[in-house]
Amino acid sequence: MFSRSKTQVAMIGVGKLGQACAEVMAESYPLVGYDVSPREPRNFPMVDTTKEAVEYADIIFIAAPTPHDPAYDGRYPTAHLPNKDFDYAIVKDILKEVNKWANRKQLVVLISTVLPGTVRSQLEPLITNARFAYNPYLIAMGTVGWDFANPEMVMIGTEDGSETGDARELINFYRPMMNNDPRYVVGTWDECECIKIFYNTFISAKLSLVNMIQDVAEKQGNINVDVVTDALKNSTQRIMGPRYMTAGMGDGGACHPRDNIALRWMSENLGLGYDLFDAIMEAREIQAKNLAQRLVDTGLPVVIIGKAYKPHVVYEAGSYSILVGHYVKELGVDVYYEDEYTGDKAPDNLGASAYLLAHDPETTFLGCLDPDPDKQQKSIFPEGSVIIDPWRKCPDINGCTVIHYGNTRFGQK
Repeated sequence: MFSRSKTQVAMIGVGKLGQACAEVMAESYPLVGYDVSPREPRNFPMVDTTKEAVEYADIIFIAAPTPHDPAYDGRYPTAHLPNKDFDYAIVKDILKEVNKWANRKQLVVLISTVLPGTVRSQLEPLITNARFAYNPYLIAMGTVGWDFANPEMVMIGTEDGSETGDARELINFYRPMMNNDPRYVVGTWDECECIKIFYNTFISAKLSLVNMIQDVAEKQGNINVDVVTDALKNSTQRIMGPRYMTAGMGDGGACHPRDNIALRWMSENLGLGYDLFDAIMEAREIQAKNLAQRLVDTGLPVVIIGKAYKPHVVYEAGSYSILVGHYVKELGVDVYYEDEYTGDKAPDNLGASAYLLAHDPETTFLGCLDPDPDKQQKSIFPEGSVIIDPWRKCPDINGCTVIHYGNTRFGQK
């Protein structure tokens, strides 16, 4: 297939994460992939067995799912569900199979999300014939390849946190592929497990907090949430950075809810005596209820524009839009979705409706953003409609009421 003039790579698990990352790797290194399901990657060949993949490679990446029950993915309420660790059965089976064919010259690299302590106690002991590193990625579905090549940081976990040996090999491996100049954070397996999962939890907590400010604005009045969050996001001496500091729709994506549920399980099993993670999930759900109530209070049919968990993707797991829709239904009102990527379309004969701009209108381009009234796509919003914009970007639209959700300054609604 390839000459051995370069490090040869295998990606075992060529799904949503593994395929996109492997396609970037394959631009710099000879690479093969293996998966139990048929895959058609863009620029590397697939092999038929784990044995073939292992025997080909110097570095073997494992991108296997650590799933929860689908009920835990955040589309529907999760705060009431029992605490539960990730399911490591698939990862364990792959590690055992890889170990059969591996040797000490090879480096086995796990990139799957796991709870702190899992590698040391359950996973690394399964690799006795090769070296082992833990190397999780900070990516989002729909932009995996870009996120992989432009990371904020690259985490590399080794047994003792040493920056030499296996860590140095991986740093040198990644450098040709990076479009930016990321930080390389080397720690123990346990430290990198913590960094990965608490990174997601920090995002969940920030989003819950800024959306709490949005709820305060709605109930207190005379507050524009953007004035408050703009001041906070620029207070970088004590508050960490401006990202995820804009109120809007709640935390979306399947990873964050399931990570918080797994951390609830860890908190209980470690006997911490408190559970911040449950509070984060409960806040996410109450904020969705408040938004649903605002839609229902209009007395109109409810249409949510944007069903996937973010714009321009098909993935519905962890969709905050679906969570809001769930609570709309609980309040006794039917809900419809408009999203070209998921294939959803509301009926044409609804008439005046309450529209929730679930996806940032600047990224989804609705006609309502055109400043020329003659170019506005009035067919999207029938006369008499109420448009609830949690991003506070939609201008006034003739014949409709636009509500900048979270801005109640001087009685604005």
